[in-house]
Amino acid sequence: MQSPPSARPTGITILAILAAIAGIFGLLGGLVVLGIGGALAGAGVLGGLIGIIGIVVLVVAIGELAFAYGAWTLKPWAWTLGVAVEIVGIIVDVLYILAGASISSQIIGIVISLAILYYLDTPAVRAAFGKPAASRFSSMTTRK
Repeated sequence: MQSPPSARPTGITILAILAAIAGIFGLLGGLVVLGIGGALAGAGVLGGLIGIIGIVVLVVAIGELAFAYGAWTLKPWAWTLGVAVEIVGIIVDVLYILAGASISSQIIGIVISLAILYYLDTPAVRAAFGKPAASRFSSMTTRK
């Protein structure tokens, strides 16, 4: 396993800052959604579903904050967490679309998450986190 370089790449610094901002707003938004779910609890299934989405948003926000710290300090576990958080974020965006949210705003979130996933899979970023530089997708196309 390679040791991370001493200088953090600029792109990872930007990701860490944006993840921290997203985590803070996610905590606030998750609490609001959870509160709405609680207010609608008497409405049956809808209130319960909104409450569950609020909990998922809070979990993703905590994941974003943990990723921000890990990316800032180039912890090897942060790469895996970043990938997981982006995948869960895409799932949450799809759930919002299914719940009736604005499709255009959720599509923007999905595109951003896909761009972050692509960036995290680049050899330089993988190496910065101490991950092997070979993309996991390249092994699928190579035959022995």
